[in-house]
Amino acid sequence: MRNLFRFLKPYAGAVVGILVVLFVQAFCDLSLPSYTSDIVNVGIQQGGIDTSIPEQISVKDMENLLLFVDEDGQNTVLENYKKDSETYKEDAYVLKEDAEKNEKTMDELSGVLGKPMLLVESLSSDSEQSRQIKEGLLQAMPRGAVSGDADIFEILKMMPEEAKDQMTSGMTEEMSDMPDTMVEQAATVYIKQVYRNLDLDTDHIQTMYILKTGAKMLALAFLGMAASITVGFMASKVAASAGRDIRKNVFTKVVGFSNAEFDKFSTASLITRSTNDIQQIQLLSVMLLRMVLYAPILGLGGVYKVFNTNVDMSWILAVAVGLIIMVVLVLFACVMPKFKILQTLVDKLNLVSREILTGLPVIRAFHREKHEEERFDSANKNLMKTNLFVNRAMTFMMPVMMLIMNGISVLIVWTGAHGIDKGQMQVGDMMAFIQYTMQIIMAFLMICMISVMLPRAAVAADRVREVLDSKTAIGDPERPEKFEGNEKGILVFDHVSFRYPGAEENVLHDISFAARPGETTAVIGSTGSGKSTLVNLIPRFYDVTQGKITLDGKDIRDISQHDLRERLGYVPQKGVLFSGTIESNILYGNQNGTKEEMEEAAKIAQATEFIETKPAKYEEYISQGGANVSGGQKQRLSIARAIAKHPDVFIFDDSFSALDYKTDVTLRKELKEHTANSTVILVAQRISTILHAEQIIVLDEGKVAGIGTHRELLNNCEVYRQIALSQLSEEELKNDMEKGKEE
Repeated sequence: MRNLFRFLKPYAGAVVGILVVLFVQAFCDLSLPSYTSDIVNVGIQQGGIDTSIPEQISVKDMENLLLFVDEDGQNTVLENYKKDSETYKEDAYVLKEDAEKNEKTMDELSGVLGKPMLLVESLSSDSEQSRQIKEGLLQAMPRGAVSGDADIFEILKMMPEEAKDQMTSGMTEEMSDMPDTMVEQAATVYIKQVYRNLDLDTDHIQTMYILKTGAKMLALAFLGMAASITVGFMASKVAASAGRDIRKNVFTKVVGFSNAEFDKFSTASLITRSTNDIQQIQLLSVMLLRMVLYAPILGLGGVYKVFNTNVDMSWILAVAVGLIIMVVLVLFACVMPKFKILQTLVDKLNLVSREILTGLPVIRAFHREKHEEERFDSANKNLMKTNLFVNRAMTFMMPVMMLIMNGISVLIVWTGAHGIDKGQMQVGDMMAFIQYTMQIIMAFLMICMISVMLPRAAVAADRVREVLDSKTAIGDPERPEKFEGNEKGILVFDHVSFRYPGAEENVLHDISFAARPGETTAVIGSTGSGKSTLVNLIPRFYDVTQGKITLDGKDIRDISQHDLRERLGYVPQKGVLFSGTIESNILYGNQNGTKEEMEEAAKIAQATEFIETKPAKYEEYISQGGANVSGGQKQRLSIARAIAKHPDVFIFDDSFSALDYKTDVTLRKELKEHTANSTVILVAQRISTILHAEQIIVLDEGKVAGIGTHRELLNNCEVYRQIALSQLSEEELKNDMEKGKEE
């Protein structure tokens, strides 16, 4: 995970912006259930009355209400109400605007008037209990003091204060055990009746409340949708940019690899890391920014809302979260090890596929199609089995989560129904609690969905980071030296020894020689003697283990790789062409080269004869890897590419092997004229290719067996003589040896 976040670090500003928008989205999503609760509780059950005290009340109703309020409370109430004799059909008290806006004042008024409103509502109802209370009061009054048709409040006004307080305290004590929700609902019924007494349209009040609350819900829903779209856009852009930069960094790193790093990371693995692995990171980055960051915001917000809704049922939430965490931990314990080997299996499949496709002619020639099919099938099945295990395990997770979600919903309804029955909560509160709980569970579900991709992407990120963090064995010095500008191209091997990284023995032992401009230095030896290894040290594909190589007196390790390779013209053993045209391939090392330079290089390399036969000539398309040209044509174009660069040092690593004898002779003759001022290093297998070289170095098991001309070596180097004997006739050898003695 650390590597995933490291890849997103350059986009910290955008990630912060996404977080801000996610908070907006979470605010919208978490606000909707509370509005749903308000519509049910206030809009439907309370008739749209959303205040705990009446905002308007007739003078008569106020007087009845104040009968059950002490003197201090009466003063508090009357201070916050003002009289209005014009707006309503009768004189009324109206709540002052300052009091309505002051939450503390409203709470104080609610505390003063809460239970008195309940008492008035109870006494106003035409119930058996209220009739009994009225009869009891009439009997307690002196005969003839109150008429028989007087209402209960008129009787109370005439009662002595002590008797009235005693009755009020008794009734208040009976209500002390009533839940707050029941007190609030009774107060709402009272307020609605008070409004009707003032001839206010309570149906209109209810309708307007529901419409206003619904409008707020719609506005929040649209804002949440806009936030969701914005987050999706921003997350996609960040992930795409991160993927682009990672690919660029990986490519730049791989291009700078020495052969030692290519030996460590196989080509198939590097391709997988550059494509599939980065794609996994990019895909997860979108989900990470879109869902993983959102899940904790939604989950914690849901928990906060739940505790504000009904703490008595919070244990249900703890049960749900505990079950989900247990399921996730069990799945991760089973699946995580499989994710770690999944990418390795993808590498293996790519490797087998690449080997089969590149080696198809050999496979057909040896009639090994069946064997290779079985090998591919084995790699494919191993990957399939691992994928099946992972997918089945993760598929099992979803129904389990749905079971938990539905079970929790049933538990909330069952528990909430008992709470509603006891008057401890309202229907809207239970609905809101269900929605908040589902949001919390959905937050965990989001994380669980990502958990399918997270381990694999984490492994992919580690693999990509392994490439980026790998230290290149060959690098430029901190302060590279510069060539002075009058260089000639003198190349010197000074007691050079070399061993491959990780090997126990040297491949080259104490090699010393000098190659000069205007001369051809040939390297010959049996297979495995170290010829290609020796010339690979010159462009620093590998660095020497002991000794040094100098170019015009400067150690090539003290020069930047760019400056060194600018002076080299390298033709590999296997001709490599790039998709494009013949022209683009010849001028590959000399982008500013002219048409004349290109044609001259092609002529020297003996490539003109087949180029001229092409319909588009130099504009003829070359397919990937030069698949539409022969081996000899590919080799000649590779030689032309080196010639067109005009280097100080030419390196030909057995680059004439695919040429016929006639073309070989002609090419070397013209090349000799063209390289009169250049140093030529020539690796060859054929004696005929190096007969006229000014200096021939004979390698035998990584050691110098002899240095000299062709004729000198025939007389004083047994290894060279054996090579020559295998390729030339005895008569030719005899004549060359005699001439060598005379010289």
